Amino acid sequence: MPVRLENVAIAVRDLEAAVAFFTDLGLGVLGRDTVRGEWTDTAVGLDGNHVKLAMLQTPDGEGRLELFEYLHPAAIETEPTRPNEIGMHRVAFSVDDLDEALAIAARHGCHPLRGVATYEDIYKLTYVPGPSGILVMLAEDLRRG
Repeated sequence: MPVRLENVAIAVRDLEAAVAFFTDLGLGVLGRDTVRGEWTDTAVGLDGNHVKLAMLQTPDGEGRLELFEYLHPAAIETEPTRPNEIGMHRVAFSVDDLDEALAIAARHGCHPLRGVATYEDIYKLTYVPGPSGILVMLAEDLRRG
């Protein structure tokens, strides 16, 4: 059976702030919606589920990110994920210019956890806590250019 990744979905505290962050990085908005009802209760397994959402896509058309903000029930705040915790870890993006991507992230108040690393003259990369504490890996392929 062939399997294809459809998207990665992430609950956020503020949908507009998260959309602004990811679109500034270069993702495009495919669509927005507000959903609720029996079908979402069944699909998600949460009664009374009501969310605003935005579907974003990478410029190459291959990657999709679904961001959603809970209207009901109330969102549950948790500590941001740390790199060594089990579970959803991070979302990673290749960028053409890491310095430019970091400047964009900084305009949203998002800065690297601990600087920028270089992996064997192949990649420059860093983890940035993005909106709602989402860990975002940004990597520049040094072999391109």
